[in-house]
Amino acid sequence: MVLTATLAAAWALVALTPLIARRHGPAGGWFGAAGLAALTAVIAGVALTTPGPVAEVVPWIPTLEVMLRLRMDGLGTLFALLVLGVGAIVLAYSTSYVTEKRPTGFYALMTAFAAAMLTLVLADDLVVLFVAWEITTLCSYLLILRVGPKGRAPAARTLLITVAGGLALLAAVCTVIVRTGTTQLSVALADPAWQTDPAFAGTVAVLVAVAAMTKSAQFPFHSWLPDAMVAPAPVSAYLHAAAMVKAGIYLLMRFSGAASASPVWPWLLVSVGVLTALMGAVFALQRSDLKELLAYSTVSQLGLLVAVIGVGTTTALLAASAHVVAHALFKSAGFMTVGLVERRAGTRDLRELRGLYRAMPWTAVMIALAALSMAGVPLTLGFVSKEYVLDAALTGGSGPSLLATVGLGLGAVLTVAYSARMVFPVLFGPAAELGPVTGARAMIGAVTVTALAGALLGPAASVLDGLVRGAAAASLAVPVGEIEGFYVWHGVNPALVVSLLALSAGAVLVLARARVDRVLDRPLFPVTGVAVVERIRTGIIDLGYLVGNPTRGDSPARHLLVPVLLIAAGGTAAVVARAGGLDAAPGTSRPVDVLLLLLTAAGVAATLRAGQRLPAVLGAGVVGFSVALWFYELGAADVALTQLLVEVLTVAVIVLVLRRLPAGFGAGTGRQLPRVLLAAGAGIAATAGTLAMTGWREPSAVSTWFLAEAEAETGGSNIVNTILVDFRAFDTFGELVVLALAALVMAALLDARRPQPVRRPDPPPEPAPVADPGANAIFLRTVAKVLVPFLLIASVWVLLRGHNDPGGGFIGALVGASGLVLAYLAAPSDADGRVRLPFLLVAGLGAVVAALTGLIGLFDGSFLRPLHLDLLGIHLSTALVFDVGVYLAVLGVVVAALNLLGSREPDPDPEPETEPRDDHEPEEALR
Repeated sequence: MVLTATLAAAWALVALTPLIARRHGPAGGWFGAAGLAALTAVIAGVALTTPGPVAEVVPWIPTLEVMLRLRMDGLGTLFALLVLGVGAIVLAYSTSYVTEKRPTGFYALMTAFAAAMLTLVLADDLVVLFVAWEITTLCSYLLILRVGPKGRAPAARTLLITVAGGLALLAAVCTVIVRTGTTQLSVALADPAWQTDPAFAGTVAVLVAVAAMTKSAQFPFHSWLPDAMVAPAPVSAYLHAAAMVKAGIYLLMRFSGAASASPVWPWLLVSVGVLTALMGAVFALQRSDLKELLAYSTVSQLGLLVAVIGVGTTTALLAASAHVVAHALFKSAGFMTVGLVERRAGTRDLRELRGLYRAMPWTAVMIALAALSMAGVPLTLGFVSKEYVLDAALTGGSGPSLLATVGLGLGAVLTVAYSARMVFPVLFGPAAELGPVTGARAMIGAVTVTALAGALLGPAASVLDGLVRGAAAASLAVPVGEIEGFYVWHGVNPALVVSLLALSAGAVLVLARARVDRVLDRPLFPVTGVAVVERIRTGIIDLGYLVGNPTRGDSPARHLLVPVLLIAAGGTAAVVARAGGLDAAPGTSRPVDVLLLLLTAAGVAATLRAGQRLPAVLGAGVVGFSVALWFYELGAADVALTQLLVEVLTVAVIVLVLRRLPAGFGAGTGRQLPRVLLAAGAGIAATAGTLAMTGWREPSAVSTWFLAEAEAETGGSNIVNTILVDFRAFDTFGELVVLALAALVMAALLDARRPQPVRRPDPPPEPAPVADPGANAIFLRTVAKVLVPFLLIASVWVLLRGHNDPGGGFIGALVGASGLVLAYLAAPSDADGRVRLPFLLVAGLGAVVAALTGLIGLFDGSFLRPLHLDLLGIHLSTALVFDVGVYLAVLGVVVAALNLLGSREPDPDPEPETEPRDDHEPEEALR
């Protein structure tokens, strides 16, 4: 399980590196760098010692076929080494670059990105791949956002584009899973449907291409990459040059063998790639900011990679694999150099930087080496990879290959021009005034490693032979023997001729750079990509505001109109679908049902007739208690008990809210009749639909199976509880997480806008029996002394018995919460009634306990699978521990309601509402 252990170690670094940084400051980055370097060595060792792919599986949710499947073939090895190796170098660079005293957030996000990228390139499961893809998006967004106010808009625009690509990938993942019947990536890519179903292959090809192009900054999604350059140099060097943008390239290479079955694939990739390569190169020639120049050159180089992947031959994928390595080295070196120069010179402007060769000769040489490799000058690694790129285009033998030949040839010319632009203006001239070199040694070392590697691996290209050939073979799912060797000299061939012509033409542009600058010193388009994305972003926000307008207010009628109409429509549709009528099964209707129906109707009528809020609450309580009795009468003791307890607590919480509201509902009776008719119609339709679909029929096969098999499967005789904590535990887990979040949201909302009391009539001047809270609550205090401990103990008892008898974590928590409510009501003041429990911690602990219990289930092959144990004749199950998590989450949210609504002192000198307000009118303060 070496891959699983490696991945676990990478995620462990995410937790440990920030802790080290908290104690040792920026130097804590050395720990993360050492960890990533060690993992690089592990991956390299596995690749060298294990012939063929390495595959491992850790079951997660087997019933949904979701598993942590890991597979390291040649392509996975290439990108894993790239992610970990460059990541280690960049983290080492960061130890000198970062100036924060405790850069815990920076190191946490950088190591999280590395772990997510490693998960992405090793994933052999489509679901895991998608999750890792989205984590990289989130890390990029947060790292840009850390810059401060100037990073907010670029971060939002970057997130908008990359999340859109994530949605395209999600659609592709779902389509592949449905069509091939598996989530295993390697199996899905080998499915014959790619060749036999053109619609499927074409659809997935387009979706995957769009997803990859958003991440790899291809036209028209290119604007986010230069926009993201507000991020610091280590982020640009790692995420936006060497790793994150390569996620899109990895995705294209991974799907290349299967998706190339569709004729859409090569034309789409080559045309977009060529356009992006040329556009990015021209934009780079326009820039005087060194970092922006590198950003647009990155866009151009990524376009070259996309185009050559689109060619699709074995030579093309070999070229793509080699250029991935070359690009990662010279681009990371370039961005790290920019950070070093900016730190010492105080500027990135090419018009101000001069004489760096005299001021910092070693760094100047490294800048030159990176630029030479980017330009493809012999004998750098960039030259070798460019030779293979041009050779792939020239020998492709198809329409897309011809387009790639012309486009990439022109791109090579422009690459020479912008590579020279970043070198000649800054290296020569009188020595620049620089800051001290102290503290920059790690930066210089990191730049040296990447720049020298990009230069020296050219003559020693054969060292990369096994790595790049393995990646190309894995991309096309062919044997490695079908891939030609990787070496520096090919002899005199058409690719070499085109390369030399490109260098010559590029040199001409360099010599004529003054004229080129004059030609390009103007906007080439009437609008920029950033402006378009920003307009889309603001348009989406405006659309959201427009859509939300109908419910922008505090009128319940506004909010209830849509669900009521949908209920009416759904009920009517169910009745229509049940064309056979509503024939009742024998014995399904009894006189007591009619009695309870009348009692419920009386409660509804009392609520409708109430002119004050408190009587309306009492009327609604009658409805709730009637429904609880109805559940009990039908034999659903668990549901009845839950309903009863929820009604008790709901009434208590509503009363706390009512203290902040006017006593009456106000006017508006002229609109009552339409509302009554609409509500009555929706109720009738919903009742009829329920009867049609579930009520008047024989027991279903599912319910019969649960009645017969639940106890044998779970060891529990309470079917309701076993469904919640055994069979549907994942649903219950989601619900208790929502409860924990509800407590958090309640605290955030009430902190943002504290409740204010409503002006009440002045109290009577003479003492009244109810004026003294101490005397008034003496009965409750006496009862509470007995009932509160009893209810708390009973809540634990109900929790423990829930697997076999009515009860469980939810009901137990409601019982305990009832005791806390009683204690609050018996207290003489809000402050005395405050529950001394950290409610957010309790609610969060519930979610953590449930999650850890779910992880225990992995020992039996599935997340949240209950494990059983017989101890001293007593049957135990981890489902009980899971129920404890439910108990804590429910208890936490109820305590949050009591403490925040009941014990919060109002703001001083509020502006009270002087008269009742019509509830159908929106509250201006909420606008």
